[in-house]
Amino acid sequence: MAARTPPPRPVGTVTRGTTHPNRLRRMDRWIAAVHGPVLRRAAEPLAVDLGYGAAPWTAVELLVRLRGAAPRTRVVGVEIEPARVTAAARYLRPGLDFRRGGFEVPVPGRPQLIRAANVLRQYEEDQVAGAWARLCARLALPDAAGGDPGGLLVEGTCDEIGRRHVWVALGPEGPRTVTFATRLASLDRPSDLAERLPKALIHRNVPGEPVHAFLRDFDRAWAAAAPFASYGARQRWIRAVRDLAADWPVVDGPRRWRQGEVTVRWEALAPRN
Repeated sequence: MAARTPPPRPVGTVTRGTTHPNRLRRMDRWIAAVHGPVLRRAAEPLAVDLGYGAAPWTAVELLVRLRGAAPRTRVVGVEIEPARVTAAARYLRPGLDFRRGGFEVPVPGRPQLIRAANVLRQYEEDQVAGAWARLCARLALPDAAGGDPGGLLVEGTCDEIGRRHVWVALGPEGPRTVTFATRLASLDRPSDLAERLPKALIHRNVPGEPVHAFLRDFDRAWAAAAPFASYGARQRWIRAVRDLAADWPVVDGPRRWRQGEVTVRWEALAPRN
């Protein structure tokens, strides 16, 4: 009998596994709103929760939230640590599965969505481009007729209870946008989000880099919008973002701003070198 070939070793390293219920609600809400139409059009919509951590709450929540936008969506939670995959088995349900793996994303076909939250934070900055390229290569491809933009990789970082979150959205071709999302009632100024910048940007928050200039201008717009605080933090945020959009390529509108979000084109914030 021929020897059985061992499965390939997963690509990546084990994360700390820190996770909490409802931690990724802001990211999930944005994905469902922005990418829901792509999931609905797909014949077999598949989403991957990459590096879900020591407990699979985020994968369970992703299934529920995406099915609100695209009821046929399936979710696969992927973890590099075998014990975490074993522990997640009790959460199996129709439309939700768990597998051992890493950046190779061991699922059949090409997913319409890969979410990688708080995964790359432990890596070095010079490792980010390679991880992005590997993950983007696994995404569903765009429609040749131009009607479908293809799959989406959402990679970012948030605090422990999900009040502050910044993520990059990438398609098969590479990075597209950067989204800043926060619980407005707990925000002193927009630059408070700097500590949650994804690994590709967090070390670039220094003078001379675009992301530093963006946060500086955002703080100025926030200060100028102080009179609107009497109407609530949401109105102040909307006014600040509206003013910010005069100089920065903001791609969303008041409907998203009301959620404590703002999305900017990646090219405007990309590192200079």
